[in-house]
Amino acid sequence: MRFRFIEENTDTFSAKRMCDVLDVSERGLRAYRSRPASQRQRTDMVVLAHIQEQSRLSLSSYGRPRMTEELKELGLNIGHRRVGRLMRENGIRVERSKKYKVTTDSNHTFNIAPNLLNRDFHADAPNQKWAGDISYVWTREGWLYLAVILDLHSRRVIGWAVSNRMKRDLAVRALKMAVALRQPPKDCIHHTDRGSQYCSHDYQKLLRQHGFRVSMSGKGNCYDNSAVETFFKTIKAELIWRRSCHTRRDAELAIFQYINGFYNPRRRHSALGWKSPVAFERKVA
Repeated sequence: MRFRFIEENTDTFSAKRMCDVLDVSERGLRAYRSRPASQRQRTDMVVLAHIQEQSRLSLSSYGRPRMTEELKELGLNIGHRRVGRLMRENGIRVERSKKYKVTTDSNHTFNIAPNLLNRDFHADAPNQKWAGDISYVWTREGWLYLAVILDLHSRRVIGWAVSNRMKRDLAVRALKMAVALRQPPKDCIHHTDRGSQYCSHDYQKLLRQHGFRVSMSGKGNCYDNSAVETFFKTIKAELIWRRSCHTRRDAELAIFQYINGFYNPRRRHSALGWKSPVAFERKVA
């Protein structure tokens, strides 16, 4: 342990000085350095190489629990404590920061639907319950607004759209994408907040055309739509807050790559048994 301490602190103190303080010989230190790595050290090096690669593939967004599940999927019989130690010792961590902007405008005269979802975000199969919301991305050109539709069965993003203005056509485009992709059956619950974009005549007309059962959150209650709020928190923490986008187009491309290249096909969710949305739907099918 003393030799290991010396090796870890040679950038701060001279090896000779540490040998004197710790009462070990320089000859013993040279013997320690020439000694072959133990089986545990060799295993740590292999695991660390996998951790570094998976950290890169996950956009440096995986903490200890998701990283451990990823390594087990690769066939490595490794515990979360060892993974946490290797990540901590090698400076592999998640960094976050944020900006804030209000996106929900509930001061309107449109009709409000009842809360059919009632915070029950579980669905036994795809296309039983959908949820949507709008958030924002800061760029050097100004705000970019992001509307998404999630299938609550797998938390998969099935529809999304961006715009430099938060108008009702933004929400409509996201819904049209989801409908074209999924062709949902009648009576699928569609849940959102009571913002003017979702209560507008155009949006409600589209919902009626496709036989949705309309559900809306209580006034000012973000917990009623927490599944989508969680998605926005995730994409901001793992993508948006960690980069500076010069243009709205840069942000749009980054969001596209995140949703289609990582979040839907790869990102593991604790609520899905540590599977990705695509893998979870494939398992059920």
